[in-house]
Amino acid sequence: MNEGLKVYSAKLSEALAQAGAFVRVLGFGSTEATPKNCARLEWASVPGDRRSQVIALLSRLPLTAAVDSTNEYRALLEQQLRESWDAIIFDSYGAGWALDRCKRYCASKLGARTILVHVSHNHEEVLWRSMAQQAAAGLPKRIALWQNYYKVRGLERRLLREVDLVSAITSEDEQAIRAHRADRNTLTLTPGYDGPVAPPRVIDASVPRRVVIVGSFQWVVKQENLSRFVQHADAKFAAHGIELVVAGDVPDDLKKTLLANSRATRFKGFVSELGPFLAQARIAIVPELIGGGFKLKFLDYIFGRAPVATVDAAAAGLPTRLREDLITSADFAGLTSAIIDHIDRLDQLNRLHTAAFEQARSLYRWEDRGLHLQQRIAELQEMRSTPPARSSRAAAAASA
Repeated sequence: MNEGLKVYSAKLSEALAQAGAFVRVLGFGSTEATPKNCARLEWASVPGDRRSQVIALLSRLPLTAAVDSTNEYRALLEQQLRESWDAIIFDSYGAGWALDRCKRYCASKLGARTILVHVSHNHEEVLWRSMAQQAAAGLPKRIALWQNYYKVRGLERRLLREVDLVSAITSEDEQAIRAHRADRNTLTLTPGYDGPVAPPRVIDASVPRRVVIVGSFQWVVKQENLSRFVQHADAKFAAHGIELVVAGDVPDDLKKTLLANSRATRFKGFVSELGPFLAQARIAIVPELIGGGFKLKFLDYIFGRAPVATVDAAAAGLPTRLREDLITSADFAGLTSAIIDHIDRLDQLNRLHTAAFEQARSLYRWEDRGLHLQQRIAELQEMRSTPPARSSRAAAAASA
């Protein structure tokens, strides 16, 4: 579970269960890597595989939703809707394929008290419009991106209008989302962190003049960001004797394309232990110029005690004070220059990573997010004229 969306979904589900709700999560994939330390949390894997992208392209749904809306997933959902639930959670816009069926459930006697919740991971309309506008691709791919943008926009707007509660991953996204709602039933649930914490470190001259990017790059938006940054920064880093290491799952064709014209960049593949890897770098980079939402990689870097360099657009979800302890710039040109400028300022690098860690350690607690979501669901139920309350139960349509 190394993708940000999956990590956020799993941890929020776990936090909601630890807050007292019974949570059943539906989704594709093996349940072996899912958290098992909470008796109130169940993981139900959808039988079979997702639809092929070729078939999904013919759907009226956006690609992410179309590949998930298989007959097997719909059958699994039908089984759940024979029970009584306090809330049904659509985890990201891709789960919106189930909206109509869940609305019919809420109109029935069994679902009369059920609250529909959309947990958003980005303001998807803005993200996909930016991707369609900026993608450096041939005409067929640009047409496909624009087509998917219009489908995303339609489905996301329906979710934002028609569910009872919407959560956003940043306060900026929450403000944008409110423009599509008639009420103010929104909240911000930034990620928490309960992963590895690196011991205190000092960056000195023995640490290689190395900068790193860590992530999973299977998503087209992540690929575009990585490609643009490497193409922009590689020659400048090479000229200043700086090594750029990209760690994570990178498609072979993208890797081959980037390496063909690179001198400073190398690809390491998946890193099982991030701490020792970050300890051999002076700066960790989040080059996310396209795409909103909170970048979970910030927390991996900060708790790994690595100085962080990023663009302003990616840092938007962070508190202002924490942003002051990052190396930031408006674009890739400025970011590349700032990294070159900071690479040998060892005292400043040590100050930045220490200050960011001290702030983050009290800001990102998953248990607070689960309790906040549970309380908002309960408040919305109380506002309805209903029979006596049942025990708290929640179902999530999610990607396992």
